[in-house]
Formats: sequence, C-alpha cells, structure tokens
Amino acid sequence: MMKRLPVLLCLIFFSTSAWITAQTHKDPVDYVSPNIGGIGQLLTATIPYVQYPHGMARIAPVTTPGITDRYLADKIYGFPAGPAVLMASTGTATTHLKDYASDFDHDFETATPYYYATDLLTWKIKAELTAGKQSVFYRFTLPASPHAHLVLGLKEGSELKVVGDAAIEGSQRIVSPITKATDTSGETREYFYAEFSRPFGEYQTWSSGALSHQAAQTGNRIGFVTDFPATAGDQIQVRVGLSYISADQARRNLEREIPQWNFDRVKADARAAWNQALGAVDTTGGTEQQRTIFYTALYRSLGRMTDITEDGRYYSAYDHAVHQADGHDFYIDDGLWDTFRSLHPLQLLLNARQQQDMIRSYLRMYEQSGWLPSFPSIAGEQAVMIGHHAAQFILDTYEKGYRDFDVREAYAAMRKNATDATMLPWRRGPLTSLDHVYFDKGFFPALAWDEEETVLEVTEERRQSVSVTIENSYDDWCVAQLAKALGNQADYLYFTKLAHNYENLFNPEIDFMAPKSADGKWVAHFDPKLGGGQGARDYFTEVDSWIYTFGVQHDVAGLIHLMGGRDAFNAKLDQLFVEQYGTSKWHFLDQFPDATGLVGLYAQGNEPSFHIPYLYDFSGQPWKTQRRVRQLMDLWYTDTPLGIPGDDDGGATSSWYVLSALGFYPVCPGSPVYEIGSPIFEKSTIRMGNGKDFTILANHVSAQNKYIQSATLNGKSLNKAWFSQSDIENGGTLVLQMGGTPNEQWGSAPQDAPPSMTPVAASAGQ
Repeated sequence: MMKRLPVLLCLIFFSTSAWITAQTHKDPVDYVSPNIGGIGQLLTATIPYVQYPHGMARIAPVTTPGITDRYLADKIYGFPAGPAVLMASTGTATTHLKDYASDFDHDFETATPYYYATDLLTWKIKAELTAGKQSVFYRFTLPASPHAHLVLGLKEGSELKVVGDAAIEGSQRIVSPITKATDTSGETREYFYAEFSRPFGEYQTWSSGALSHQAAQTGNRIGFVTDFPATAGDQIQVRVGLSYISADQARRNLEREIPQWNFDRVKADARAAWNQALGAVDTTGGTEQQRTIFYTALYRSLGRMTDITEDGRYYSAYDHAVHQADGHDFYIDDGLWDTFRSLHPLQLLLNARQQQDMIRSYLRMYEQSGWLPSFPSIAGEQAVMIGHHAAQFILDTYEKGYRDFDVREAYAAMRKNATDATMLPWRRGPLTSLDHVYFDKGFFPALAWDEEETVLEVTEERRQSVSVTIENSYDDWCVAQLAKALGNQADYLYFTKLAHNYENLFNPEIDFMAPKSADGKWVAHFDPKLGGGQGARDYFTEVDSWIYTFGVQHDVAGLIHLMGGRDAFNAKLDQLFVEQYGTSKWHFLDQFPDATGLVGLYAQGNEPSFHIPYLYDFSGQPWKTQRRVRQLMDLWYTDTPLGIPGDDDGGATSSWYVLSALGFYPVCPGSPVYEIGSPIFEKSTIRMGNGKDFTILANHVSAQNKYIQSATLNGKSLNKAWFSQSDIENGGTLVLQMGGTPNEQWGSAPQDAPPSMTPVAASAGQ
C-alpha cells in the first residue's frame, strides 16, 4: 500500500492541475479591460465601448455631463439608442433626462467589448447591453413598482414617432463634435428604430418641457416615456436598429441582425466576433498584467475606421447622397494625423483587404467632394490637425503589395492635395499666400517676432509653421514615391525636391528645427523648449522643437547628416529623454497639455513622439531603442483607469503599444520596412489577412533580458535592426536571442541602418 501512495498522489496532482488549467483558461477577449484609461492623464479619457470590430453601433453609458474622466463619473444618465438616449427608472415621469439619472458603482459593473452590465442603484434596476454591427440590444431587470418607465430622449433637430404599441422610430440631425456645425449644403441625420419586448401600455411624449399624448414630436429636446406597473424580477428588453439612410433602413438592419428576442445569443455572437478579431495575434508568455494591457490595446486598435455600409448601400456626407457600395464597404471616422503612424500599419498587417476598402472609401470621398479628407466623420470632413496624410496611408498600402484600388486615381488625389490644398492647420480649402512661400522658398512661414497676423485664413490654431513644413515634406515624399512607381519622372523629381524642404528649417547654430518668417530670416528670440505660446502653436503642433526636431520620418539619414553625424545625433537623442522643463512641471504642462507621458521632454502621450525611440536603429545604437521602448511600455501603460499615457485618439496610442510589445514598429509608413525594438512575449504569432503567419520568438526574454544578442529571420542570420514587408509577406519567423546586457555590435554598422530618402553613407560621419 505504501508503494502505491506516490502514484496516487501523482494522479491527484495531475488531475488537480488539469482542473485548475481548465478553470483559468482565458480567451483573448477575456483579457480586455475597457475601463483602462478611463481617467485621462491630463486631457481625454477612453470610453468603454461595446461594439463589433469597426462596427457602426458603438455603445457606452452616458455618464455625468462635464466629468470628462468618465471612470470617476457618479451617475449614469442613460444609454445610446442611436441618436437617442434610453434609460429605465421608476417613480414620477418628467421631461428632463437628468431626473432619470442613477448612481452606479464600478464594483457592480461588468465591462467587456461585447457586453456591459451595471446596477442602476437609484432605481434598483439591472441594466445590460450588447450589440450587433448596426444594432443594440438592451435588457432591464426591474424592481416592484407601480410606475416603471422606459425613457427615450433626443436633442436638437430631432423627430420621433410611435409606430405601434411596442415600437418607436426617429432621427436627429448630426452636429459635428468638433466644428459644432453641419455642412450647409445638406443635412446628415442618424436614424433609429426601437422595439420593446412588451407593449408600452400607457405612454407620453414631450416637447418644450410639456408632456402630452401626441404620437409624434419634432424639434429640440423631445422625448418619450412609458408608464407601467412592474413586479420584482420583471425583465423588459429593447432592441434598436441604427441607420444613416432612413428609419426604414434602421428597421431592416434590426430585423437582419436581431430577428429574435434572444439577448444571450446576440451577446455570444458579439463575443465570438471579438475573439476572432483579437485572436489574429496569439501570444505566449508575459505577465497577466501585460496580456491585459496588450489585448485591451488591440481591442482599442480595432474600432476605427467605422463601416457604415447598410445592405450594400451607404450614406455619404460628402455629397449628401446614398450610394451603392458595389461589394466594397464604406468606412468613415478617421483622424489621419493620429492613425497613419501605427494604427493603419497594424490594421494592414491583420486585414489588408479591409484597409484597401478604407482607401477606396477615401477615393469615393475625393470623387464626391474634390479633396482627399484628413478627418472623415459621418458629418463630413472635420478639418482637423495638419498635413495631408492620406498620402502615407495610400503609399504604405501600395508599397506593401496591396493594390486593390484605383492607384492612378489615388495618385491624382494625392497630387491635388499636395499642390492645390492649403497646408494651414485646421483648415481645408484652396492655397493661400503662405502656401506659396512653401513652394517658392522651401518652408511654411512663421510670423516674425512681434509681427501681427494679417492672413485672414489663419485660424485660432495659428500657423504651426515648422510642424507644417516637416509634415508636408513627408507628404511630398510620399507623392514622389508613388509618382516614381507610376513612371512619372517629372513629378518624382519635383516632389522629391519638396521632400527636402524640412532641411530649410534646421538651424545649425542651435541644432534645432526653428521657424523662419516669409523673408527667410530666423524668427528672433526663438526658444526651442518654451517658445510659440499655447501648445507652441505659433511654430509647432502641440509639442515643442525638442520633439519635432526628430520629426523627419522619411529621411532620418538626412537628419543625422544635418546634425553632424551619428555621434552628435545620438547625443541629442539621449538628451531628449533626460532634458527637463525649463520651468516648473506644472507650468510646462499648462503650456503643453498634450505632452503627457513624459520621459525628459519625450512625450509618449502624443503622436509626434511615437517613432522617436526607434531612431537609434538608424544611428548605430539599436540597444538604446530596446531599452527605451521597454521603459515606455512598463512606465506609461498599465491595467488601471490611469493606464493610457495620453489621448488614445481612437486607438492611435494603443496601437503603438501593440506593435512595440510584438517587437517592431514602422518609423516611416510609406516605406515597407519595420524597425525592431524589444518584444515582451516569448512568442507572438500574427495571423495576417493573407492567411500567412508571422511569428516572433524571443528566447530567454524577461524584464531584465530586454537586449537583443543575435537574430535570425526565416532561418538566416539577421544583423540589422529592421526587416521589410517582403521578408514576411509569405509568413516567416523572426527569432531573437535576448539577454540582460546590450550587444552594442548587433545592428550597429552604418550599412545596416534602415533605408531613408538620403543614402545612408551621407549620414554615417562621426
């Protein structure tokens, strides 16, 4: 008997281990924590959306107005039902949505990408929601009450109509959240059709603060409220179809996606959709915290752009018409200044076909409006930020071998933006006198010291002249590359010349990018750290010259040459990460509220910084890239409501983390190249949209073992800190041997630097 005991113990051990493993298995979606980032580091917090990947229905609780750190809000005012706000309550019916608000507690909340639930503590109601692509499903569990209510409220320019004993439809004019006005050439509306799981019984509508029994209302701040008795545990469900085409189309969308009253089935389908999308990246190793951060970041990277195709048709705010989609979905909701850097390159790796449809969408907008937009929303172009960065998006997709769109039309659109559209920040339209200085003298002009603004087209965002020059130089490089690919030599030479314009604003006397006035003189009294007013917008975009001096993504080798070679470049780059504020920190952040996630003056919370840690790969010190990206991931990304370093900007900031955690990053979208950093997982497999797998193995990786000792790519030795799209287009394996001390020889030779516009030899001087 004693001899059999070890065998029995082994059986018990393995049986228990198998049970624990079964109990602790988590799918990718189970790691997602949508409340990460719910408290902003300084500005905007994230939103815990329930939606399908790229889905039109994007739903989150409507919390206390004015509390921008949503996680700290004390009340829920309702839930979106398209343009309407839906809420459940008990007690006395009123015409004010604030009267229906309820306290809530995150300890009694479930937030996932596919399902949200919370207790409405004021009313003792449990609220649950899930979503389809163009529909929403709500379930409310009620207490005993003689007066239970379901409420729908709408704001300005609205209409609603009761269309039976258990259905209501309506719409609301869409007002841009940025410009606060719609295009006066037409009107964009969002429609809804809502069905209730039981007849209303008694109901009222309201307008101008007065309840009535009218079945239809139009105007501003209108609403609908039911009144019925409930017993404890009663459940009432509401399913809502959404549309930008019509209320009838909203009903059809609902009937297609949620044909039955089966909440759990819709929830399971949404969960499966997210598991499939997130499962495109399989990871092994890392801590539970890192996996939570990673898959939450990936979830946030799969929200934009939004597919608004409805039964093969779509509404466009660019000509206020409904069009046939012709087998290619139509996408809106993008902010290219944010998304061209890492979000679109990540999405291209995962689903190239979808990205090509997004480019087709941009070309449709070009056909309908005459311009390639930079920030397309459902209300049309929002004229946000600077640059014409559809050029990077289009070229990056083309150069990586995905060309299922009209390339010649794309080039014509890129060229028109580059030659005929103003570069002024936050403005779209024809050229101004300032644009002609860029073409004629090679830089976008700043105001001279104490010069008053006389150019009427300049907005309150001011000229941002240095950033405009640098970013448009990059845009021009993209146009040049596509011109070359299409055999247009004259355009290639012309735009390549413009792509060098950034050089005209590097001031060798101070070793910084600096502003010039239209007469070609350096602006007097320029301070690279604190000059330029709020956000440095006289000269820069949201950050200062310490960051934008390293902003030349298309020609890092040329920038290294301007700075006097690798040693000088590395010294300045080292200093960026330790340079202090030149004033108190609170005063610096008061001037630069977008410059969050600071390490020295490097700002992980703002997009112009994203590529900078990878620049050491160009300058012979890739081990410093490996150190810095690990530091930034560990320091500024966590699994708490404070876990995003700055504005996530629809997944832009999160996509940096996803790519960096995998171990690589695209410094120059438009060039089919990825620079290598330091992965955090032992193994990552990317299931690319073409059916091929790209795997990254990091042997012996750990918190300390962040330095690459050697590498192989597809079985061959790799002695450079980058690889190309062609290396992985048919799948492949990157193997990195990791260690605790830098290998300062690996990837450091000048000839092993990633490609740039300027030949590498020109930047190799010491």
